[in-house]
Amino acid sequence: MDKKARLGRGLDALISSGNEGYTTTSSSNVVPVDSIETNPNQPRKTFDPDQLASLEESIRTHGVLQPLVVRQVDGKYQLIAGERRLRASRAAGLVSVPVHVVEFNDQEVVEAALVENIHRSDLNPIEKAMGFKEYLDRYQVTHDQLAKRLGMARTTITNLVALLELATEVQESIRVCQITTGHAKVLKGITDKARQIQICKEIIAKGLSVHATESLTRQLPTDNADASVNYTADLGEEKADHKTNHVRLLEEELCQKI
Repeated sequence: MDKKARLGRGLDALISSGNEGYTTTSSSNVVPVDSIETNPNQPRKTFDPDQLASLEESIRTHGVLQPLVVRQVDGKYQLIAGERRLRASRAAGLVSVPVHVVEFNDQEVVEAALVENIHRSDLNPIEKAMGFKEYLDRYQVTHDQLAKRLGMARTTITNLVALLELATEVQESIRVCQITTGHAKVLKGITDKARQIQICKEIIAKGLSVHATESLTRQLPTDNADASVNYTADLGEEKADHKTNHVRLLEEELCQKI
């Protein structure tokens, strides 16, 4: 079976031991915390401090109950999954942590990081969009090809990536949850980025609903309208009934390993 077909099977193909070229060690190891480097391609850029503090307290009491997933690179370990555990372990003063060592190439590392995070509601839409965009640009695949690799609907990827066409200030407002993806759908129909920012500020200042924002934008000149992108579907968390069996297996496998 070629690599494309294997990748299309999802995370279970990526993480399983001895599965057609994707190999792992047979047992977990304990390694120094300082020997683990974070993954520069981690989609998650922000970490909730309260959640980290709670996890730190749990680790102080019980230790790290499930190993982090890493690969060996130049005599050190690069993190693939479990960054919150790593951060909390460092904060708790641990000098070593359990890890599960896998043999992944660079592309597989990015895919595993995406799959670990994309179905989590606390990963904001902009972080998801940036993760998808970086993968698309680096590996020159289509939205449809990436969707098949991750077991997602193509429209989810297309519409999330389109968020990155919004003004930077608007993207930041989405990232920090000042406006919703419903508001983003409306703002995407405004071609002038300065006007996008203006309306975004008004949404925040007045607490406008999506419906009120639609009414406001209808008063704008017609040359600001752009109906080329359909934002009515798949901007939020992937629905459970869209997940293929291999993605469900992958999530279960990752949960066991991290």
